[in-house]
Amino acid sequence: MTTAFFSFSAAFTLGLVGLTLRRTHLLSALLCLEGMMLSLFVALSLWTLQMEATNFSGAPLILLAFSACEASTGLALLVATSRTHGTDRVEAFNLLQC
Repeated sequence: MTTAFFSFSAAFTLGLVGLTLRRTHLLSALLCLEGMMLSLFVALSLWTLQMEATNFSGAPLILLAFSACEASTGLALLVATSRTHGTDRVEAFNLLQC
């Protein structure tokens, strides 16, 4: 296992563990998702460099664009839920109530 592979797989795993165990606030869940997306971006970039495939050279940029869209949507949901519920704690959300 190379150092680069270990680095991004450990970063992805830490983001996933943080998402599953420490989701008291919505902002911390969004930060864990961003860490996971950043590790996927690094992995995809290293993969295209290692394989020397010019066909997939745009794939990391597309993933980065989707990550930016996901971040903006998450922040919009954070603002909307903090305005309606008064907090960003995940336990305060009742998904069955309209």
